[in-house]
Amino acid sequence: MDTDALTADLLRELRATRPYPALSLTMPTHRKAPDNAQDPVRLRNLMAEAGHRLEADPEVSREVRAALQAQLERAAAEVDPRGALDSLVILATTEEYRIWQLPRVAPERVVFSDTFLTRNLVAAKAQTRPFRVLTLAADHATLWIGTGDGIRPEETGGFPLTAPKEPPNPQREERIGDTPSTFTDEETRNFFRTVDEKLRAVLADDPRPLYLMGLAPALALLDEVGAASGSAVARVAKGAPADLPPAEVLRELRPALAEGARQAAAQVDTRLDHARSAHTFAGGLDEVWAAVREGRAGLVAVEEHFQATARVTDEHLEPVPEGTTQSADGQVREDVVDELVESALDGGADVVFVEDGSLGGHGRIAAALRY
Repeated sequence: MDTDALTADLLRELRATRPYPALSLTMPTHRKAPDNAQDPVRLRNLMAEAGHRLEADPEVSREVRAALQAQLERAAAEVDPRGALDSLVILATTEEYRIWQLPRVAPERVVFSDTFLTRNLVAAKAQTRPFRVLTLAADHATLWIGTGDGIRPEETGGFPLTAPKEPPNPQREERIGDTPSTFTDEETRNFFRTVDEKLRAVLADDPRPLYLMGLAPALALLDEVGAASGSAVARVAKGAPADLPPAEVLRELRPALAEGARQAAAQVDTRLDHARSAHTFAGGLDEVWAAVREGRAGLVAVEEHFQATARVTDEHLEPVPEGTTQSADGQVREDVVDELVESALDGGADVVFVEDGSLGGHGRIAAALRY
């Protein structure tokens, strides 16, 4: 699955308690040859490790072990090396498996528990800056979902929507093109009210930055009849036919996305500056970790490629020598940054990833505190 498929509902479902042992397998992968040649070998080694640990676990029966290993084998066979990104995550039980290829490095781990390990998924989704685009015309509306790397139609909440066909109207047939008068009849207004209602429901369930694309009269009517468009980051005043291909949507949207990224970065800088002035600022991994655990972080800013391993001692983080791996007792956390990101989001904080080097004076991670 793609990270843009990680909705709030799916995340809740993945975090649900399952019969032990629920398996979470994570490993770094490579996008290109020749480095990607090692990925299948590494996956097989991790699968062998999982098998050995299952055999040694007195809580796991022979039947459960065989069923879980069978699901893991099916998942491994389904992994498409052509879609490899920066890491692979496999989640499996005796009855199901899920595969995720992520644009963010995850450590090599095999975890057995009564829930799935989701922090790598959450951190990867936050880093990709997912967004939505509504392309709109008088008779149809398509909702797209994506990241800066790609975009696809979103078939949720009733989208795509098509206006009901009207009986022939000679006066209307005399009009040529999509003129402003098209957007004054009651049928079109009712259709746009439906679009607004459906869009508000989707955004309420899974909030993401929203961009709008359509002719100026269409965007103006959407503003007039509803409220969802008021949250849009930017608008592209361009016709949006129903057969508009994804690549064309993304190409037309590039300038708006770049401007949205600039605005977001400026807002982060402003919030951090205000936090420093108000003495509600935390900088560095340990300070931010403590603030997140206490529920005081309102905004967490993390450099794009910041990863760290640390030891948890008395609820504080201590650096460990390079190459240290996750410990069995959980005191050494190999993916502590991703764990922090997931905890921050769970606590209602905004999490943003910023350019590498932009937080160099603060240990590559900073937070604006609520108090």
